[in-house]
Amino acid sequence: MPDGGADVPRTVIRGVLFDIDDTLVDTRSAFAAALGEVAAEFLPGVPPEDYPRLLATWRADTGRYYQAFTRGEIGHLDQRRARVDQLHEVYDGATLDDATFLRWNERYDEAFERAWTAFDDAVPTVTAARRAGLRTGSLSNALAAMQRVKLAVTGLDGLAPLLVSLDTFGVGKPDPRVFLEACRLLGTAPEETIYVGDELDTDGRGAQRAGLRGVWLDRPGGRRGGPHDEDPAGAAAEGIAVIGGLGELPALWS
Repeated sequence: MPDGGADVPRTVIRGVLFDIDDTLVDTRSAFAAALGEVAAEFLPGVPPEDYPRLLATWRADTGRYYQAFTRGEIGHLDQRRARVDQLHEVYDGATLDDATFLRWNERYDEAFERAWTAFDDAVPTVTAARRAGLRTGSLSNALAAMQRVKLAVTGLDGLAPLLVSLDTFGVGKPDPRVFLEACRLLGTAPEETIYVGDELDTDGRGAQRAGLRGVWLDRPGGRRGGPHDEDPAGAAAEGIAVIGGLGELPALWS
């Protein structure tokens, strides 16, 4: 007689949601290009060989200013100003007045946008999901206008269209409501949906807590450090899948 241990059918995956920055698009390299340009003008005391350290400081965001932005506590320009001021303090740069900051910010944005490229595994993976009959889309904590241009420039807008962003929904990841709204717009139940992103705390854990199948994309050399939780063993213990590249994702929906 059965002992009550019958296998529970695995939930069929019907949709895949993607983070954009450093998941589909190589934002880290774009940050490096932008910071190199502004440092040459505004941080002349930092030699080019120290630019990787500059990038690490920027991405770590130890003041958690971007997180404050996603919670609606400060505006986008406010978080940018705070991070720029912190960068100049750490690297002995001049204190920026408002006009100089706006010039810094404009120079940064122009260089950042010129450097947007998709990861080599982005288009093939999203294409494979669609060929498998899955619904695909993206969500982001960045502003919708910029993200839609980013997806268009990198050839991803028709494959993983932006469904939810901070400014279109009002709150950002890891708030569970963001993931649930993305599922609603995608037309899939949370438990039928994979969500993959490059931050364990914001993406993998946020999605998992909202009832989706959270996946942490832990690309080699891609971690932010600082206050970010980046422990693969801890992620696995919480049931969050950890992958080193998007090419590993199809195995999770098969």
